Amino acid sequence: MENVEIVTENGWIKTDEFMRTNHKNIYAIGDVAGPPALAHLASHQGILAIEHLSGHSVSSILTENIPACTYCHPQVASVGLTEKQAIEQNKNIKIGRFPFWANGKALASGESEGLVKIIHDAEMEEILGAHIIGENATEMIATLGLAKTVNLTKSEILGTIFAHPTLSEMISEASGDAFGEAVHL
Repeated sequence: MENVEIVTENGWIKTDEFMRTNHKNIYAIGDVAGPPALAHLASHQGILAIEHLSGHSVSSILTENIPACTYCHPQVASVGLTEKQAIEQNKNIKIGRFPFWANGKALASGESEGLVKIIHDAEMEEILGAHIIGENATEMIATLGLAKTVNLTKSEILGTIFAHPTLSEMISEASGDAFGEAVHL
């Protein structure tokens, strides 16, 4: 095998949007490609690299759509911008919150401590960020990650029928709360 020089930056292997290094047929994924060091991100990077290498049309990973999960009690999960980041970026925002204690499934399961918080763009109504603290937060964040990835608006979220009683219906409630349209609060 010949020696190749792979470019690094701040201790990480430098890659392009398709995980390709400075050598067009050498890719780097996961922890060696830099933070955040998340297994679900590394897996997605691997699929992206393989599909790109195979000549498929692929989209690059948008870092703001990578969910972050903390597996503790209560669980903590987020995707996208924080309220502070949105304000620092001069975004015009509306924030919706929905507490676990106002949800029937959370009450029935004895896990009524927590909060769903969604940050919407005030004009476009799209989700800029979402944060959940509470039981099954790490499961629920996937719905918000999907909604953010496809740029669902508040109206589209409120137009979605969430099963009842479920924890996930708090997503609809928090989204509605941002615009004064929460039903159960």
